[in-house]
Amino acid sequence: MDEIRRLYAFNRWANLRFLDALGALSDEELGREMHSSFPNVAATLVHLLGAEWIWLERWLGRSPGTFPDATELTSVQAVRERWDALWADQQAFLGSLGAADVSRPVTYRNMAGIEYTQPLGDLLRHVVNHATYHRGQLTTLLRQLGHAAPATDLVLFYRDVA
Repeated sequence: MDEIRRLYAFNRWANLRFLDALGALSDEELGREMHSSFPNVAATLVHLLGAEWIWLERWLGRSPGTFPDATELTSVQAVRERWDALWADQQAFLGSLGAADVSRPVTYRNMAGIEYTQPLGDLLRHVVNHATYHRGQLTTLLRQLGHAAPATDLVLFYRDVA
């Protein structure tokens, strides 16, 4: 569990670095149509938040069929506030886990309603990996907008917290 908790600390560290960088963008830049998995920076950011929420819901025994309502997430600050609350919920969940829980099977339904059963540890690692993937997309989008992207390599996190 120590490894997983450390990965979640890294994920939080990296997400905060991006939230800081994205806070410098104008509303126009956040919503500018670009070519990536999602139509713009704002949609990519909201997807990251929504994915972390939906996975926590699955681990808690619920399988929502949709992402949470994001209509009020109209600014980076609003996303940060929602993510802060989610972070607290994630930490409470991670704090409740013992070493044996990483191999505990979790049964959930994906967004299409298909049921899967996988070890909790694999799912926990997936969320961090998924976030890393989309932060890479945000890096590209920021650069295309003419902004610097924060460095969020895992080794930098290790150096930062050493």
